[in-house]
Amino acid sequence: MPKFIIEREIPNAGSLTSEDLQGIAQKSCSILQDMGPKIQWIESYVTDNKVYCVYIAPDEKAIREHAQQGSFPANRVSRIKTIIDPTTAET
Repeated sequence: MPKFIIEREIPNAGSLTSEDLQGIAQKSCSILQDMGPKIQWIESYVTDNKVYCVYIAPDEKAIREHAQQGSFPANRVSRIKTIIDPTTAET
């Protein structure tokens, strides 16, 4: 199943409280449960003004549907082609 990274522009995202983040996560999980098992949220990274989310989904359409249902921005959706890490350098 393809993996995607979603860039969400959220002003002052880095200032969201743990309660704010919990509410956002609960809303996202509720929508994902309704959408079924083909779309999965892996993790998210919060920066000052953006949130980067990693999802597994059948296609970009499913990612955008989730964003629309949750009123979450999805400013850029990119399919991850491959993943590298320090072990990639090993022979």
